[in-house]
This record gives sequence, C-alpha cells and structure tokens, in this order.
Amino acid sequence: MHSFFFSHSPEIWERHPELVPGVLLAQGIDRNASVQAQVAHYHGVARARLEAVGSEADLPEIQAWRSSFARMGLKPTQYRCASESLLRRFRKEGALPPIHPLVDLCNALSLAFAIPIAVFDLSKVAEGLQVRCADGSESYLAFSGETETPERGEVVFADAAGCAHARRWTHRQSALSAVRDETSRVLIVAEALHADAANDVRQLLDALSRALAETWAPPAASALLRQDAPRLVF
Repeated sequence: MHSFFFSHSPEIWERHPELVPGVLLAQGIDRNASVQAQVAHYHGVARARLEAVGSEADLPEIQAWRSSFARMGLKPTQYRCASESLLRRFRKEGALPPIHPLVDLCNALSLAFAIPIAVFDLSKVAEGLQVRCADGSESYLAFSGETETPERGEVVFADAAGCAHARRWTHRQSALSAVRDETSRVLIVAEALHADAANDVRQLLDALSRALAETWAPPAASALLRQDAPRLVF
C-alpha cells in the first residue's frame, strides 16, 4: 500500500499562524451503513447554536474564516467557507439532503462545530495533498464536469499530479476526489482559525473518531498539526 502525506506549505503557516488543522485517515468505508442517529444529534446541536446567535455569520468560527477570506482578497459573501455554506442552507431549509453516510456524518459535524471539513477519496489523490498557493498550472474538476485552472496565488489542496482537489482553500472541493459509492479509504481534514480552535478541532476529531468506530472502523491515523509539526505521513 502506498504511503501518503498531508501538509500545509510554510507560506500558509506564515500567513495564518492561528491555523489549527485536524487530519484523520479512515478506512473500510462503505455506503451500506446508517448514521441517522449521529446525524440527528449533531443537527440538533447546530440548530441550538443557530437559535442562540440568530445567524451563522455571528459564530466566531465563521467570523474567523470570513476575516481570512477577506485578507486573501475574496469577498466573504461571494465565497464562503464550506461550513458557512452548509449552515446557511441548514438555517434556511431546516435540513440537508442525504448524499452518502460518511458525507452526511461529516456535514453534520461541520454544522455542529461550524468548522469546514473536507473528505477526499484517496484512490483519486496522487501521493498526497498539500494546502498551498497555486502556481497557475493546476487543474480542478468542477461538479459541473468542467475543468478549471485556479489562478496563481489562490489557495488550493494540490497533489503530486497537479490536480487541485479544493479551490479557494475551504470554499469548494473537486468532483475528482469526492466520496462515491465505491469509496473505501479517505482523508478527512478539518481546519479552524478562531480563538478556541485548538480545543474545538480536538473535540471534533474525537467525535468523528467515535462515530467512525461505531459505524465502520476506528481511524487508522489522526493528528492535530502545528507549524512546527506540519506534516502527517500515513
């Protein structure tokens, strides 16, 4: 079995020293599993948090990402981090449509913690993933089927083959490595920038690890990354 790695580039750490990434490797995933109880629980947590503040934009986790996007030159109401987009839809519609048990579980946790969570099918990733600034040569497969080229300097999740598996950092993932029926091995990445990020990302990883163990299998690897320990190899 090939080894993979995950990391953020030194440039990302330099610009965002407050970053707290949590990374988890899950194996033995299949779609014939029920996560309804866990999803309902975390939807309840998210609903209570939204009712307490009124809008997802008032949550400190979301405010931190909005501030970061603004510093990157992205209009925060045009480009939202994934957790804000999910919370916004959840607040308006009261629910999220089921996609795949693992995606539903991660989306529910993302709602409850207001932290963006990305899930990558490792069979579609070449050697590993690094969150870095694009050099302008990467290709991104959109869910529309179109191939896009991220602009030079845009923050992407890039692999060794030059594929961008997410654009504008935590804004949108690629269709290339999205979870499908046959997906069995995934890398799950949660990233936060707010004041209590270290504690909250640790709690999120713990909750996700428990849910994976209950539903499929305990995670094969898990880590909180830091600027002085920025890489997970598995």
